Amino acid sequence: MSLGLIGLLVLCLNGIPLFVNATLLFALCFLSMTLGGILYFKALYGSTLAGIKNDGVWFNALTSKGISGWILGLVLTGFYIAIYWFPELLGYRTETASVGLVAFFDPLSVLLNGKLATQWFMYGTLYTFAILLFGIKFIWKYRSNPYQIFRTLSVVFFQLCFAFLLPELLSKLNPEMPYFSKDIKNMWPLNYYFFDAWHLEGMLNGKSIGQFFLIFGLLMIFVISPLLTYRFGKRWYCSWVCGCGGLAETAGDPFRQLSSKKISVWKLERWMIHFVLVFVFITTVAVVWSFLGTQPELSLVTKERFILVVVVLLLLILLSLFIKHKNGFPKDAKYTLISVVSILLTSIGLHYFSGQQNIFFFESYTFQKWYGFGIGAAFSGVLGVGFYPLLGSRVWCRFGCPMAALLGLQQRLFSRFRITTNGGQCISCGNCSTYCEMGIDVRAYAQRGANIIRSSCVGCGICSAVCPRGVLKLENGPLENRITNPTYPLGNTL
Repeated sequence: MSLGLIGLLVLCLNGIPLFVNATLLFALCFLSMTLGGILYFKALYGSTLAGIKNDGVWFNALTSKGISGWILGLVLTGFYIAIYWFPELLGYRTETASVGLVAFFDPLSVLLNGKLATQWFMYGTLYTFAILLFGIKFIWKYRSNPYQIFRTLSVVFFQLCFAFLLPELLSKLNPEMPYFSKDIKNMWPLNYYFFDAWHLEGMLNGKSIGQFFLIFGLLMIFVISPLLTYRFGKRWYCSWVCGCGGLAETAGDPFRQLSSKKISVWKLERWMIHFVLVFVFITTVAVVWSFLGTQPELSLVTKERFILVVVVLLLLILLSLFIKHKNGFPKDAKYTLISVVSILLTSIGLHYFSGQQNIFFFESYTFQKWYGFGIGAAFSGVLGVGFYPLLGSRVWCRFGCPMAALLGLQQRLFSRFRITTNGGQCISCGNCSTYCEMGIDVRAYAQRGANIIRSSCVGCGICSAVCPRGVLKLENGPLENRITNPTYPLGNTL
């Protein structure tokens, strides 16, 4: 622990001039934190029998919203506020070379992309390092469960290679290439700026590499993602690929039991996450409409044809869902689709009758600014991670992530994935519900032997891992009758 704290102290005191080579100091800092962390995790889990240990989580101040938990939450929240809105407090400078904490990462930034570090490079490095280090802890803790090892290694690989290293190396190898996000695992709607004018122009002008990212991104949205969700459920992304989920599962694992399982919170979660999905959809339509109107030479379709295709697709989707799933479709999801179509049709009609140039009577930049501030920064960053010690590790995934909402709708409607339950073996210990980070009362499903196909379920499998009786099992199966409850008596169905 002392070794890890020494490395953390060096990181925090980087603004103090030290007569030490910057590269050497950076390497020693992270080496110290890595070795200290590994030795500490070994002391926690290495000498014990294989099996999940959650002893004392409700008696530890850090993991039960005690004083240390509140302090950690405030520190994380303050750090995120500084990154998004006050980076100069961390040493970032626009006119001159950065100082302090940001400048501390210059050696690694120069090595990877040939440029001095920014606050976002610093954040990306710390984010990836946290997933790597706490991923080791997670694997050690859950080493008796092959599925947990697989998905942890998967999310570490995608975060390190595709989210961190690949974009930096491409920038260094192609310095003349226009800037655009080169993280191919982040797709719309999580990557809400994918269809922004600057991002589309960067990809269209980025020669073969840029065009590859554009085509691959479109395939991810309309082909690859639906197919993978049909086969594996939303866990293929939320538990195996996504960096937000990766941090929640690794660094946020000690706080998973803090997620509320109240029905009122579940209802709030559904309305909020679908509201965000509607918001990002409207923002995207407005942005693409504006791009097609101002950059006709870069587009293959006119804005009128674009909006016609969007309306027709939405109407077809809405009609098919109401015909096929009219009895198994929750109100919030129905109203989500109805509100999107209604807003779109109303705006189009008013646009053509009034002659306004903006599809929603606001400039697309206005939507971008609202969404970027409210959802992209305040929700996903400040609240999403800063509130780990207070509200659980999946606050962003439960209440705000549009990607989780979209994949959840697909999982609920046409995925083969489900968690099956053997109600006759359930002893109502409550471990499954306690450690479900998505706030699902898993025990209620297990007691009546019902399949769990909740759209919010990310398929992490922790409920199955902590069950002492083997009641829960992650499975793929036919679409028919996956929602119905069993017809045989269980003895606890009243």
